Amino acid sequence: MTEQADKYRQAAEQMERLAELDEEEAEVKDTVERELGTELKSFHVMSEFEEISKLSQELKINATEARKRLTSFPNEYLVQDQTIPDLVKKMRKARRELKGNNRDKMSKAIDTIIDAYSDHLNKCIQSITWLSPYKPALINMKYNEGDLHKLYKIKDTESRREVVDVLCKYWELDLEQQEMTYSKEYSDIHKEMRQTKKDFRNIIAKTTDPKTTKTKKQKQEEFIMKMVCENQGIGAREIHERMPTHLFKISSPTTISQVVRKMDIISTNGAYYKAPSMLKKNIWAYTAAFIDSDGYITLDRNMNPRVGLVATGQRGRAFMEEMHKSIGFGRMHLDQKSPQDTRLINRLNFYSQDDVRELLTKCLPHFKLKKGNAKLLLELIRMKKSYKKEDWYKSRCDEIFKLMKWENHKDHVGFDWLKEGIYLDDIQKFKDNCKMSTMDELENIGGMIVKEE
Repeated sequence: MTEQADKYRQAAEQMERLAELDEEEAEVKDTVERELGTELKSFHVMSEFEEISKLSQELKINATEARKRLTSFPNEYLVQDQTIPDLVKKMRKARRELKGNNRDKMSKAIDTIIDAYSDHLNKCIQSITWLSPYKPALINMKYNEGDLHKLYKIKDTESRREVVDVLCKYWELDLEQQEMTYSKEYSDIHKEMRQTKKDFRNIIAKTTDPKTTKTKKQKQEEFIMKMVCENQGIGAREIHERMPTHLFKISSPTTISQVVRKMDIISTNGAYYKAPSMLKKNIWAYTAAFIDSDGYITLDRNMNPRVGLVATGQRGRAFMEEMHKSIGFGRMHLDQKSPQDTRLINRLNFYSQDDVRELLTKCLPHFKLKKGNAKLLLELIRMKKSYKKEDWYKSRCDEIFKLMKWENHKDHVGFDWLKEGIYLDDIQKFKDNCKMSTMDELENIGGMIVKEE
């Protein structure tokens, strides 16, 4: 019992120590808040390096820890990937078509969003330790969330003081103007106040922000790509209507269609589709994957090779046209009616032996499901081109036909193999009877005879 009591006593002492550590941590947090809330704000404007040094000395911590103690800038305020000003603008536009209670509800929703955004902007200002003491003057300036982020990124003393000087000048002029009646002097002060606002905007304009270093053209292209990826088949006019204000003003449906021509986007009858990156990067790998999933490799009863790709709807047509353009051969069959009378069917077919051989040879390393079909057709085409007079030609053609049937229907449960004259016990024998090595030997012998002559 004594040992157990000692353990309980030690555990109690450890709990007391943990409680003391929690209190110390709380005291440190209060100290940091005091340092950030009073020390950094009540003295002269400092650079970020000076702020970190001061916190390190006051709290007796290293510079890395001191940097972490500095207040971070809040994340960008977005609602469904839209900025609040753009969202409010759309909501006000929608409110015009409402009446009665619905209009009142929309007005309250708008007011709620504006209040929440105002709180967010206040938090943004509070995170800028060197600027927050001058908030009364700052709120009279024209700024947005991006401008505050630029100010947050200002690290050097000189630039910070330049901003504070402008705000202090405006602050003093505003206090002086409040005690005056309208007169010439009042008008002169008002002009100076307007000039200080312009000076503030000029400082913002020359300050670079990593979030806003992209050109308007780059932002326009990014928005177009995003809209096309999220809304396959969207048109230029719809993209323009969904643009935020700063992009809407510099764009039009015509300029958007011109930009799309230079991007990795497929255009079909005014509808835009995003082409898979693999289609441009490696057309043969993409084609092999497409045939594996939505294509076929087969032959008819006259032993004619057939390869095709199938897609439905307008999006499918756009991809078929782009693939036909990228491959460079084949025959298009567009907007065909489906047996079920659903979406129109679009096909890219390959009929000639030369086209089939070139396509399958380049796609062969990339096939996952239909590699067996491809090898059978390549063997058949080679036989038909040079070995029709061989005594094994007809029997091997019959074997290839049966092997192709087996490759295309081996996963079909209940398929009637006997109807096609196929015995499953013969499949492996047919595979082992491949004539590719025989044809290689015959061609090598022919080559040796030519060399001897």
